[in-house]
Parts: sequence; C-alpha cells; structure tokens
Amino acid sequence: MDEQNLEAVLVDSSPPPTAYKDRSTGLIVFGALSILLGCACALFVPLMLFSQIMSAKATGTPPNFSVLLPAVSLYGVLAVALVWLGIGSIKARRWARALLLIFSWSWLVMGIVMLIAMAFLMPKMLANVAATGSTGHPPMPGVMTTVIIVMLAFFGVFFVIVPGIGASFYGSRHVKATCEARNPAVCWTDGCPLPVLACSLWLALGAAMMLILPLTSHSVMPFFGIFLMGVSGTLSYLTVAAIWGYATWALYKLQRWGWWLITIGLCLYLASTLVTFARHDVVEMYRLMGYPEAQIQLMQQSNLLAGSGMMWMMVFCMVPWLAFLIFIKRYFRHQLPTTVNP
Repeated sequence: MDEQNLEAVLVDSSPPPTAYKDRSTGLIVFGALSILLGCACALFVPLMLFSQIMSAKATGTPPNFSVLLPAVSLYGVLAVALVWLGIGSIKARRWARALLLIFSWSWLVMGIVMLIAMAFLMPKMLANVAATGSTGHPPMPGVMTTVIIVMLAFFGVFFVIVPGIGASFYGSRHVKATCEARNPAVCWTDGCPLPVLACSLWLALGAAMMLILPLTSHSVMPFFGIFLMGVSGTLSYLTVAAIWGYATWALYKLQRWGWWLITIGLCLYLASTLVTFARHDVVEMYRLMGYPEAQIQLMQQSNLLAGSGMMWMMVFCMVPWLAFLIFIKRYFRHQLPTTVNP
C-alpha cells in the first residue's frame, strides 16, 4: 500500500457519505473477536508466571518474577483495552472504531517487521541451539526447513493476515459512517489525526514501561558507552518517562515542538545505545541486571545478541519509528483546530 492510500485509511477525515452500507453486524462480530483476543491476552499472564517457575526449576535457580513485570503489565493492559474496545465496537462507538483501526495497523506493521526479522534470524537461532544441544549435531536440513516454514506461516497468519483484515474492516468508509450515524457526538479521538494519535498512544505506553523498568532491571540503563546503575539509572529512566509523557500530550495537541522533542529524543536514545553496545557485550548488562548465570547461558545459546547483534537489533527496531515520525510531520506544518468533548 502506497503512502497516499495509507494516509487515506488512517486519517479518514472525509465527511461521512449520505448513502452507506450499515455495518452494525460486522461491528458486533469484530467486537466479539476483540473481546476474545483480550481474554487470550489475559491468559498469557498466568502462563508466563508458570513458565518462569518451570524455567527456574530446570536451571536450579529461584524464580525471578521481576523480569516478567514489563510483559505481564503489557498483556494486562492489552487484555483490559481489547475487552473495552470490543464492547465499544459492539455499541458502534466512533472512538472504538478509531482505536481499533490504530491497533490493527500497529499489529500489522509490527507483525511485518517481526516476520522479516524471524526470516533472517530463525535459521541461525535454530542452528546455534542445535549445535549446543546434547548431541552437538545439527538437525537434518529438511527438518529445519520444515520447522522454519511452519513457524513463519503461523506468524504470517496471526501477525499479518488477521490484523490486515481488522485494518481493512475498521478502515472502511461504511464502518466509519455506521459509527458516526449511531454515535454522532464528537469524541476525543476526533481532535487529532489518527496517525498522530497512534504515535501519541504508543509513546504513552512507552512512558509507562519506562516507569516499570527500574524495578525489573536493577536500574541498569545504557548511556553513551557506560551502564548507569542505582540512583543515576533510576533518574535516567524517570527522565525519559517524563519526556515521553510530555511529548504524548504535545503530539495529541498537534504542537510542533512535541514532534521535534520526541524525534531528537529517539535519535539520542538510539545513539546512546549504539555507543554503549559497541563497547560492551549485552551479557554484561544481563549480569548487572541480576539475571542468574544459568539463564544467561540459555540466552547465549541462540548467540543472536553477541557482538554487534544488539546494535543491529536496535537499529532494526528504531528505523520504522523514525520513518513513521517523518511520515506524520506533515500534520504539524499548520495548527489544526481541535474540538473535543469534555
């Protein structure tokens, strides 16, 4: 999909058509599916806790539940949000359509990025794990190829096709018109272009994660060639959280300096991480974070983050973010009016 079509789907600022196909039934079906997806996310919380207990038994170390806090918090938020959005979709609320459109596109983009990364990294990861296994012999090429194809097919369906269907449905002009007809009152999602709103919401989530990380990482933070720890590390995480939180509000209000703040901030964060992992191995950071040595050895089996692996991973994750910031810069050239109900 080219840039103009993507903008048309996400911004969706045209007036509702006078004649449209009622999509109330579709909103109910997709809303119910969103609720089921939220319930599935809720199930991941006890599953992660159980996996940590089993991993601790396998390595002979006490369970380290603190490392699960970011993932548990994320899945908990997703569970509540998806159930809430599913109910909003069933009721044909315009804010629910907007947020589910953002969620579907975010899921799709992250799925594509993850699928590309897996296609490059999975063969190396499986080969490294097999080479360090009990036999020391790599599996047959046909077996490895089959495993890779099956896993890529599964992730392709769940992380590309499924969110693509959701993005297509909630991006439909008929769905938009149905929600506006059944929920004519202007709501808070109407006061900001959807691409900018998406960026603002993800920044808000990132700021919340920054508040959690000092609790799970012993306040260890990469900083231009060194690892900050203790009070300095905690203050650094809190500073980043404050900047991102402030940028969240500024982006939603379409303040141009908010765009510059987060763009410069992300560039500095990327530069700091690259400089640090050019001088230090990621295993050193794991040890400073208090990971048990047995778990570190399991991580080392994949050998993906050794050497320059961490640097390339950071670049691979940050480039889409920076590209998206460049894409939404057009919305900050002129101050747009915002009308939001209290």
